[in-house]
Amino acid sequence: MTTSLVAQITVLALAAFVGFEVISKVPTMLHTPLMSGTNAIHGVVILGAIIVVGHAAGGAIETAFGVIAVVFGTINVVGGFLVTDRMLQMFRRKPGGR
Repeated sequence: MTTSLVAQITVLALAAFVGFEVISKVPTMLHTPLMSGTNAIHGVVILGAIIVVGHAAGGAIETAFGVIAVVFGTINVVGGFLVTDRMLQMFRRKPGGR
C-alpha cells in the first residue's frame, strides 16, 4: 500500500467518525431543515462523481465506482427533497379549512 492510499483511507475513516458524531447530536426538529441544506451540497458530490466517471481512464473499477456514486448521490438528493416536501406540507393550510 502506498502512503497516498493510507492517507486517503485515514481521511475517509476520520470523516465517517466525525460525520456520525455530528449527526447523532442534531435534535429531531432540526433534522429536516439540515437535510434540505445538505441536498445542495450533495449535488456537488453528484457532479464530482459524474466528472470521475467521465475522466476514468477506461478502467472498469473506476467507472463502476463512479456510477455507484452517482446513483447513491441521486437517491440521497431525491429522498431528501421528498422528506423536506412532506415536512413542509405539514405547515400548509388545507384548502377551505382553517
